[in-house]
Amino acid sequence: MTLAVMLQGTASDVGKSVLVAGLCRIFYQDGHKTAPFKSQNMALNSGITPDGQEMGRAQIFQAEAAGIVPDVRMNPVLLKPTSDRKAQVVLMGKVATDMDAVSYHEYKPRLRKQIIGVYQSLAGEYDAIVLEGAGSPAEINLRDRDIVNMGMAEMAQCPVILVADIDRGGVFAAIYGTLALLQEHERWRVKGVIINKFRGDVALLTPGIKQIEELTGVPVLGVMPWLDVDLEDEDGVALQRGKYLRTGERAVDIAVVQLPHISNFTDFNALAALPDVRVHYVRSPDELHDASLIILPGSKNTLGDLRWLQESGLAQAILQASRRDVPVLGVCGGYQMLGETIVDEVESGLGTQPGLGLLNTLTHFAHNKTTTLVGATVQGELPGLLAGCAHLELQGYEIHMGETTLHPGCRPLLWLEKEGVLIADGAVSENGLVFGTYLHGLFDSDAFTRTFINALRARKGLPPLDITVDYARYKSQQFDRLAQGMRQNIDIDRIYQIMHQHQEQAC
Repeated sequence: MTLAVMLQGTASDVGKSVLVAGLCRIFYQDGHKTAPFKSQNMALNSGITPDGQEMGRAQIFQAEAAGIVPDVRMNPVLLKPTSDRKAQVVLMGKVATDMDAVSYHEYKPRLRKQIIGVYQSLAGEYDAIVLEGAGSPAEINLRDRDIVNMGMAEMAQCPVILVADIDRGGVFAAIYGTLALLQEHERWRVKGVIINKFRGDVALLTPGIKQIEELTGVPVLGVMPWLDVDLEDEDGVALQRGKYLRTGERAVDIAVVQLPHISNFTDFNALAALPDVRVHYVRSPDELHDASLIILPGSKNTLGDLRWLQESGLAQAILQASRRDVPVLGVCGGYQMLGETIVDEVESGLGTQPGLGLLNTLTHFAHNKTTTLVGATVQGELPGLLAGCAHLELQGYEIHMGETTLHPGCRPLLWLEKEGVLIADGAVSENGLVFGTYLHGLFDSDAFTRTFINALRARKGLPPLDITVDYARYKSQQFDRLAQGMRQNIDIDRIYQIMHQHQEQAC
């Protein structure tokens, strides 16, 4: 029988995703074939499996930590919010429907059988499974139809470790309150607690740890310090808390517009890993000052976020910056916003709306979503900033529901290879300073990224750098640092023991 353990949290954004990745790395290092699993993920950061299925980015980077290829079975249900009350429901990698929160809550029991089958299929192929909950198991208003916290732990018959975030304060109250709100058979599953994101001398916590163990009867398995590791986040909560604000003097300053429905902001992690680049997320016009490049990222509500750009003054600020020859890049939804016109009779029903007008393009939203991994090559003889990138090869993925047509004054940015056929993608303005693409992950290609950043350096009169960050190796090093930190601060032997004991009880 497969070994399994589930990490649940006292709240959202307590660090479950990162700690799951750390356990996946540890088990992988110890020679166990390991997979992550999250039955239901609500996030706008998603990626594509090799067979073209869409799943949450968190489970993709957890799979990378485990040294395996991402598989949609690791995240059978993905919810992508389109507004405060509605979300696109992606089942087993394909769009099923859009639902409001009440309708989805009523629908969840119908998913249980499918989720159990998917989990058992995955567990049959791996030595160990590390499951992740969502939010908190103490959300008692949702308990009767739960499929992601204690409901999932019961389906998987696995033990639970509770993760609590001390950085937000009130950690002991959060631990005690969560356990107190669980039913007796649920509390039985909780075999340990990890206190996460601690800053300071752990000796100061000792009296509190002793008391919380006495009050709850649940041991604290470790206190995880705040580690300086650069890993992907599950969703935009990290941006709200300012995690992705890069400070310090850097030669190249890149401003990413923090749209209300920003998606796949992990596209820019590889830029932030470069020693001469500062990436910061902006929400007001004055934050664009001195930007070497402005990026409009992806969005799950393109027209709603375009309206926000106009109302916030950022649209006008971007146009003014472009007139000063500041380069502007749009990715996916951001690419659509840069065009002349967007016709939407699918996503929002708002009909035809004008874009920013920086690219002479027309976008029609389609009913079918494009989801695929692709190889790409930069077009030859591109103007301006992109001239040195001609013919460089890229790897990335597409997730979009729009089709964009180029009109005079634009030329394609990339050639995408799909089933042996070359298809044009993206657009570049005549001066080469405004460009867009549907390709996510373009900056994960090291040679392209270094060449592109050197072009930005040249615009500032700076010499090129030969430093190229091997981003795949960089991410692997981050996983190893995380695993080392967890081994030093968490009782991993006790976690193994918990998993084996529960396996024996289940048998």
